[in-house]
Amino acid sequence: MPLYFDNAASTPLHASALAAMMPYLSDNYTNPSSIYTPARAARKAIDEARVTVASTINAKPEEIYFTGSGTEAINWAIRGVLEAQAQKGRHVVTTAAEHHATLYTCKHLEKLGYEITYLPVDAEGYVAPEAVSAAIRNDTVLVSIIMANNEVGTIQPMAAIGEITRKAGITLHTDAVQAVGHIQVDVEALQVDILSLSAHKFYGPKGVGAQYIKKGTRIAPLLIGGAQERGRRAGTENVAGIVGLAAALSVSAAEMAGEELRISALRDMLINEILARIPHTRLNGPRTNRLPGNVNVSFSFIEGESLLLHLDMLGCQASTGSACSSGALAPSHVLTAMGLSHELANGAIRFSLGRDNTAQDIDNLMVMLEKSVARLRELSPLYDDFCKNLLVPPTKEA
Repeated sequence: MPLYFDNAASTPLHASALAAMMPYLSDNYTNPSSIYTPARAARKAIDEARVTVASTINAKPEEIYFTGSGTEAINWAIRGVLEAQAQKGRHVVTTAAEHHATLYTCKHLEKLGYEITYLPVDAEGYVAPEAVSAAIRNDTVLVSIIMANNEVGTIQPMAAIGEITRKAGITLHTDAVQAVGHIQVDVEALQVDILSLSAHKFYGPKGVGAQYIKKGTRIAPLLIGGAQERGRRAGTENVAGIVGLAAALSVSAAEMAGEELRISALRDMLINEILARIPHTRLNGPRTNRLPGNVNVSFSFIEGESLLLHLDMLGCQASTGSACSSGALAPSHVLTAMGLSHELANGAIRFSLGRDNTAQDIDNLMVMLEKSVARLRELSPLYDDFCKNLLVPPTKEA
């Protein structure tokens, strides 16, 4: 069996989610906007899914809108707020370590004349709430901060940021795609106005997400056409996907307390094993206050992509960071924003654990990892120079 350590990119579909979806992939193919009996059953399934999502994040059902993905939700949050609140200004505050769904949207908006402030993060990936406060101007329309970083797992102080934006009267959006279903998320406690999530990050189907929009938040519709999603996202609903999202989220929420502890223990076990058994390695991100399943480590003297391919040949799937940037030659923008050199950023691998991973998987991974790193360093001229005392190691040994 292959070892799968890329759950931050996508998770396997939970059996209960698949079972919930099947009736709407086969027998009940009706349009939920129709008025006959099967269509009303489909509409009821959507309404029940909305209640499930709302209860999981402490929202009201009427504050939940279904989307086609997390990226779609993030785009809607940013562009919709700016359109609806255009008279207020054209300034957005975000960070330099956001997911590309946020960063690329902001870069596009800059071309249209908007002003974007990209706040720095520290060596562990945190943005300071005081920096958010200092960046807010009279013409600031939106603050958008990722709740839990997709590459290094850093969990941001969203409640403190929410307190700042709420007092300033600024709309706050958080990309919670990596957080929902894995750690406790309470929109009231966080004081966020908009929150984006995606089903396939918590064992639901791909191609469906959701958006929390606090009642009273001014935001333009995402799609114009029919009256679906209360006129804010036109188009016939993906009934099977929505039902699958809710079923997967329900299971993840019910099992969260136990799974968070179990997966965090596996995470810490893997971190300790890597740092103890493989020299010239560096943990990226904080030791604590990080996502339960996230392990991001830089291996000096080798390329992360080469290590990834080597592991794949041995039957292990992991990632060099964000799945959305795979194939890019540039080092991770998150790691460079944290102050890593290009060499260390290019030598990074992200292992992300999930519900199917075990302690035995960690043991098996370490055998593969030690073998792969040793082999690649044998081929590395940088490592050869280091062994000849011609180079200073770019990071501390464990």
